[in-house]
Amino acid sequence: MSAASISHSGSGALSLTFEDYSLYSNLSEDELMQLAIERSLADSNWDTATSATDITTSSQTPHHHDNRPDSSARNTHQLSHSTHSPPSAQTAAHYSSPNPPAEKPPDPNTFTGTVSRFMTGSGKRMVAYRKHDGSLVYIAPEPEEEEDPLFSAIRAGDVSRVKAMVAIPGTNLMLPNKPGWLAVHQAAWYGKDTCLRVLLSAQPGMINKRTARGESPLLVAISRDQLQCVEVLLENGADPDIMNHEKETPLYKACERNSAAMVAVLLNHGAAVNTRCIQGWTALQESVVRNNVEICEMLLKAGAKLSLTNKFGISPLFSAAQCGQLATLRFLLKHGADINSQAADGATALYEAAKNGHEKIVELLISQNADANKPGKTGLLPLHIAAQRGSDTIVSMLIPVTSKARVRRTGISPLHLAAERDHDNILEALIEAGFDVNAQLSEERSKLYEDRRSTALYFSVINNNMEAVHMLLGAGADPNLDVFKPLMVAARQSCIQTVTLLVEHGADINASIPTHPTAFPAVYMFSMKYLPMFKYLLDNGGHAHSCFDCVYGSHPHPPIKTTRSEREEHCDLDIQTQLRRGIQFCEMISVPSICRWAGPIIDVLLDYVGHVTLCSRLMEHLDSYSEWSTIKQKAALPRPLLQLCRLQILKLVRRRRLKKLPLPGGLIRFLQHQEAQVDDY
Repeated sequence: MSAASISHSGSGALSLTFEDYSLYSNLSEDELMQLAIERSLADSNWDTATSATDITTSSQTPHHHDNRPDSSARNTHQLSHSTHSPPSAQTAAHYSSPNPPAEKPPDPNTFTGTVSRFMTGSGKRMVAYRKHDGSLVYIAPEPEEEEDPLFSAIRAGDVSRVKAMVAIPGTNLMLPNKPGWLAVHQAAWYGKDTCLRVLLSAQPGMINKRTARGESPLLVAISRDQLQCVEVLLENGADPDIMNHEKETPLYKACERNSAAMVAVLLNHGAAVNTRCIQGWTALQESVVRNNVEICEMLLKAGAKLSLTNKFGISPLFSAAQCGQLATLRFLLKHGADINSQAADGATALYEAAKNGHEKIVELLISQNADANKPGKTGLLPLHIAAQRGSDTIVSMLIPVTSKARVRRTGISPLHLAAERDHDNILEALIEAGFDVNAQLSEERSKLYEDRRSTALYFSVINNNMEAVHMLLGAGADPNLDVFKPLMVAARQSCIQTVTLLVEHGADINASIPTHPTAFPAVYMFSMKYLPMFKYLLDNGGHAHSCFDCVYGSHPHPPIKTTRSEREEHCDLDIQTQLRRGIQFCEMISVPSICRWAGPIIDVLLDYVGHVTLCSRLMEHLDSYSEWSTIKQKAALPRPLLQLCRLQILKLVRRRRLKKLPLPGGLIRFLQHQEAQVDDY
């Protein structure tokens, strides 16, 4: 239960807060009092910040619907239970301290400690006084405030007592029991219509007086669903349009209470139907979200306007679609509400229904010819948002009524959104419906991603979604449209299955990255640590010769961390021209995270080249490990004739036609670079 305690320091400065004190809900006030006393005596230095009954708190304003006028409500501070675990119950307190708690409470105006209030499990309010060191000074039940006799009689419904008190000369019915709370509010709150009649007969002028929250007696009665009091007040001339501080009228509040009877009474007494609350909502809109067709019909007959919107530009029809209220949506459409009206952010009812997954609402709106090609604020259509949310049924309903040309103008395909969220069923439905699998994000949307991705295939590859990659490639997706190729993404993820699939569907192994040029195929940067993948790329057309092209050759290389501008200062024009080709392979392989694999990598590459010269940097790597000396011998010129013949045959025949050659299997395997013992890939 939510509760609070009040702390008082010095001469009256109060601060309040609210905690959950549910652990002592089973203790009586005597047990809790005894517990507090014993703990205080056991530890005089108890930390007041964690004490169960000594918590500095902050005030809470009660909800505007809860205006209880009795003594408990007049004290706006709710009280609390202790948070500490209760000990076993004892029958009496045994004082071991020479200074037990005092029998009388200290004067709050002069007391310098803290005053804490809490509530026992039986609902008894307690008060405790403590010094700043945590020691208990006084604890006892909190004195109860006495309720005004008139208000007490009204709450009890004692009409004779109310009449007697009202008849006493000098009785002032305009005197509030608490800020703004008059006897007439008390009667309206508790539904005492007979007492209400007596009060209004004695003092008619208080019928429209408002509480501190701006609530008239009529609004108080409606908020408590007191129909008879509502009727009495209206019969006696209560203004049906007086608003509270949130600009809620009695009619609006009756719609909020979902009470057709109170709405009918208010309308019969001339209540205005199109008044907006502080958020711009009308009574009709409130009834729509509560799916109350009966109230909606009454309001419409009384002149409610279907086109009025709240401060966000939301109409009643939009609210019905947003909340999935089918009955009131049908009612509004039947009476001519604009099905394609847009909120302030451009969203339509169809868009909002698709976003919230309301299938029946979408079905109804489409059947009534709602425009599926109106975009929201972000430019997305209802189909986009349904694909993003993963609503299979809604997507299937929206596909036939969505223009592919309109989709193209948005700069993003629903395929992108389905692929991004791994909604494979939706991806399949969109492909079957003929959406372009090679549609690319507009430049503005592509810039939202750091890697400048543009295709649905890229989304599926980076998500490592093999099923989606299969679908897209099978439907004709081009794996070479993105700036940063999907093949590079798959290689970076060490996913050989995706790499194989992309290569089989024409992925360019030798592609570069425009923003980070390299003198060798860029995909090698992401595959050198995984030799089976690296070898697969070489087997399927990856260039190997470019890995041995070096502008420095056998000359010393500048330090790896030397900037390009510094290197260009010491190079002639020809070397500067070569440097513009990008990072060299020997530089990439010298990166600390890769150089430990330099030997095996160079060894694999040598199987795919003829006469090449190892630059000084590559030689340094091979000299760094004694077992790599055989690799240097392998690179020595001239290369074996068998190796040169293999390269020439591959150049003339192409790898895919090797198996068709009338050659022994061993020779075919040699031509395919399968003679070495390399792990299965």
